[in-house]
Amino acid sequence: MASADWFVVLPDSASAQRVAAALRGPAVQEVSHPSGRPWLLGSWAARDMAVGEAGGVRIAVVGDHATTADRLTAAARRTDTVAGLDALAGSLAGSVHLAASVAGCVRVQGTVTGLRRVFHARTGDVTVAADRTDVLAGLLDAEIDEQRLAVHLLNTSGLHPVTGEPVWRGVHALPPRHYLALDPVGRPRTVGWWTPPEPVVPLAEGAYALREALSAAVEARVRGRDVVSCDLGGLDSTSVCSLAARDGAQVVAYTAEGLDPMGDDVTWARRTVTALGGVEHHVIPGDRLPMVYEGLGDVDDRFDEPCPVAVQRDRWMAIPRLATSRGSRLHLTGFGGDELLAGSPAHLHALMRTRPRTALQRVRGFAAQRPWPYRETLRQLWDNSTYRAWLARVGDQLTAVPPPLETPTLDWGTQPRMPPWATPDAVDAVRELIRSAARGAEPLAPTRGQHVELEAMGSTSRMVRQLGQMAARIGLGLAAPYYDDRVLEAGLSVRPQDRITPWQYKPLIVEAMRGVVPDESLTRHTKDGGDQEVEAGLRANRGALLALCEDSRLARLGLIDADALREVCARPLPPNLQFDALYQTVACEMWLRARESTAIPG
Repeated sequence: MASADWFVVLPDSASAQRVAAALRGPAVQEVSHPSGRPWLLGSWAARDMAVGEAGGVRIAVVGDHATTADRLTAAARRTDTVAGLDALAGSLAGSVHLAASVAGCVRVQGTVTGLRRVFHARTGDVTVAADRTDVLAGLLDAEIDEQRLAVHLLNTSGLHPVTGEPVWRGVHALPPRHYLALDPVGRPRTVGWWTPPEPVVPLAEGAYALREALSAAVEARVRGRDVVSCDLGGLDSTSVCSLAARDGAQVVAYTAEGLDPMGDDVTWARRTVTALGGVEHHVIPGDRLPMVYEGLGDVDDRFDEPCPVAVQRDRWMAIPRLATSRGSRLHLTGFGGDELLAGSPAHLHALMRTRPRTALQRVRGFAAQRPWPYRETLRQLWDNSTYRAWLARVGDQLTAVPPPLETPTLDWGTQPRMPPWATPDAVDAVRELIRSAARGAEPLAPTRGQHVELEAMGSTSRMVRQLGQMAARIGLGLAAPYYDDRVLEAGLSVRPQDRITPWQYKPLIVEAMRGVVPDESLTRHTKDGGDQEVEAGLRANRGALLALCEDSRLARLGLIDADALREVCARPLPPNLQFDALYQTVACEMWLRARESTAIPG
């Protein structure tokens, strides 16, 4: 995913010529409408773009794919309206933006999870779309929306539909699962085209479908490459690595050793490499990895929104830099596997109403493992509150004591909190947005389980999108096949009682990867964490964090109390304050500072 690239989509209108003139430059590529007017302008790798045309129809895909111009030309012959592209959109393997120009009308869409996003804005008398908000903000000369920026102080980036909105005035996000249609005069219309599959498929059938979808996703990226690199840690990345090893390229795998003496990623990775044969393997000792918060003063990436992973940019980029020096131009990851394959126990809320005996067995298992308090578990299990009611309660409790770590996860989500250093004005701004959204919000899926999974994939895919922007600066594409639409559909189709269980670790991927992943590797039921790295990084880089409190840009905007933040950064975090709360604030501060010295793409 070469996310440092960018593109803008223009309507087939004479009024869009002014926008095209503002975007054109020596390095800007262009694809025209069938009419000859400018349509797509931006910067992309030749491998990433495919275009097909027949008559007055032109179709383009850009991203990670193996789609040919011939296939798109054949689809163009069958298309007479933008609505007629649903079948093509629902069949593409990989991760792409899809755009079409049909008889003067335009359709553009990203992926279901939002890993590939679409934004739009009105400039002059036409609406234009893009894959980056800062490109549109540059066209509008837009200012920061301080209320939207305050949302990024929440200790979570997943609160549908409040989070994920652009922080620029006049720029809007296309909701995932929708496409944007532009008529011949540039008027916009948002159209839903994708709904979550019914989770009714038995495990064996679903495992076969997942294997086929994940195999096609990896093949679409690996095909035609001599060398590819990949993460090799948990079961999710092990599956992707094993699939890549079957596709002919030289696979170079990397495993990062953690500081936790109980971590066993390296042990399992070595077993996998030995069994696969032919995979080049590199282990990075934990003491050679940059620490969390290291290099805060050197981050100069220009993201189009605050990026929590920037607080450990040097650490995240250690493997991509090694992979690039080894000759890789594509790095495969296991991101998205946890959300899709481990799933959410919130499915048990719906299962209790259809298969109560099975649900109670699973509830007892999860409650014993986590452990969950008995009374709160029953309350969530029998609660029938709507998503709107739940979201309204979130707005009421932004400054309440955070829920304990052992709180059950059977609700519509985990209630977020504002950090203690947020100003009353910032809290009020976020509360207003949440309450306004709660009046008309619809969940991402009818059941709590699917909603929680889709929201988790949406929020984490935004992080991976930003990681892709980092990696692209050094010439490396970052791929996350578990976020592909076809892979997502295969996983979500499986019955929750088969996919989510306290007694087996990720049974769906284990069954799907039999004969691909070495048998011994499929027996793993552990996952390395990173808490020790975060605490060690906080101690070692306390000075850099304190420096961010000086002349804080967030404090200038009235969103944080710099003295309160300084007090927290000067000592170990209290037990009731999650690391994520500090991540989010540091990310916002760094983003504001980076805007002062770096250029907008395009």
